[in-house]
Amino acid sequence: MKSILLIGQSNMAGRGFIGDVSPIYNEHIKMLRNGRWQMAAEPLNFDRHVSGVGPAASFAQAWSEDHPGHSIGVIPCAEGGSSIDDWAIDGSLTRHAISEAKFAMETSEIVGILWHQGESDSYGERYKTYEDKLLSLFKHLREELNAPNIPIIIGELGHYLGEVGFGKSAVEYKEINQILSKVALTEKNCYFVTSKGLTANPDGIHIDGISQRKFGLRYYEAFSKQKDVLDVLPIEHEWIEKVAKRELTKNERIFVQSTKFALGQLSFEEFSINISNINESK
Repeated sequence: MKSILLIGQSNMAGRGFIGDVSPIYNEHIKMLRNGRWQMAAEPLNFDRHVSGVGPAASFAQAWSEDHPGHSIGVIPCAEGGSSIDDWAIDGSLTRHAISEAKFAMETSEIVGILWHQGESDSYGERYKTYEDKLLSLFKHLREELNAPNIPIIIGELGHYLGEVGFGKSAVEYKEINQILSKVALTEKNCYFVTSKGLTANPDGIHIDGISQRKFGLRYYEAFSKQKDVLDVLPIEHEWIEKVAKRELTKNERIFVQSTKFALGQLSFEEFSINISNINESK
């Protein structure tokens, strides 16, 4: 099985509202939780009780479409509100991400790292030391994972920052974006993904659900083509609609019914009838 490592802050973990997009259920997308690979369901990166939709689900769905019959695992290690200093090579977040990645490597091959971070460093001239810290982190991850050529996909900060809500304080996001773009341009196997056209939740800092679906697709485009993605993909809306209409497999339908029952949305009688109907169907 292949796997990807998710690191960064809340827009990688995901704060898009769950109800704003159709859920992605795919028995070939796994998430690492409590040391086990489980069938994925959002939120994938449960760093907070308010976690929601991030870019990983659509990334993994796009990967799955290109690799039918094969599985991909998501290793969630992003932490909301974290600064680049929190991702120091000897810091707890980095050590945790490496530990989880090494554990995942016992049963999977890590083929990529998805990075989105910088909102917490978009003020107070923190950008002046950001580049060196980011390069140090990437170098350390590759050394520790013994993966010198692993692709690192770098997401651009939202263009909506610096205007309203919690995002109003991120007045130096353009400087951070310039550094992210430079690192992707100059570092081997690093690729930049534009946030052009993406929109935010009412808080002004977190990417909304539908935009996270688009962002994840762009991350996958950069990963799969090994090139920067500098503009909106023409297939984004069509792809999102197609995924929303995808017919679920038997295992996926059972998973959905089991989830609804566990959340109290179905009585046991309703659950039993639904499962029987699924098992009797082709």
